[in-house]
Amino acid sequence: MTEKNKEIVRQFIETVINNREESQADQFISPDYIDHNSKSEKPIGIDGLIQHIHAVRSTYPDLKIIVHDQVAEDDMVVSRISITGTHEGNWLRMKPTHKQVAIDAVNINRIKNGLIVEHWGVANTLEALLDIGAIKLEENEQNT
Repeated sequence: MTEKNKEIVRQFIETVINNREESQADQFISPDYIDHNSKSEKPIGIDGLIQHIHAVRSTYPDLKIIVHDQVAEDDMVVSRISITGTHEGNWLRMKPTHKQVAIDAVNINRIKNGLIVEHWGVANTLEALLDIGAIKLEENEQNT
C-alpha cells in the first residue's frame, strides 16, 4: 500500500501541477482536503487547492516540481522535492524580477481511500528570496 500511496502523490504532482491538468485533481485530492500550511485548519477541498495553485502560478508561471525522494509508512507519504520557476508576478510585495528560483522543500501527505486528504509542508523560501534579490547577505568583513 505504501508504494501505491507514493505513486498517488507523484502522479498528482506530475499531472495537476507540472502538466497543468487541473481538471484531473479530483482523481488525487479528497473533497475534504486540508492544507495545514494555509491560515485555516478547515478543509479547503479541491477548489481551494486549485486556487492556491493559481496563486502560485501567477507569480511563477513556469512552476515545476521535481520529486527526489519519498518515504511512506501506513497512510503517510513524505516527499523531498525541488520547486523551480521564474519570478514573473508579485510575491511578498516584491515586484517581478524575472529571475529563476529554486526552492527545496519537504511535503507530507496523508492518503485515505486512494486520495490525498491532508498536506503539511516546509519550504526553504530563503533560497528564493536570495535568488530574486529580496534579501542580500553582507559579507563578513573578517573574511575579506
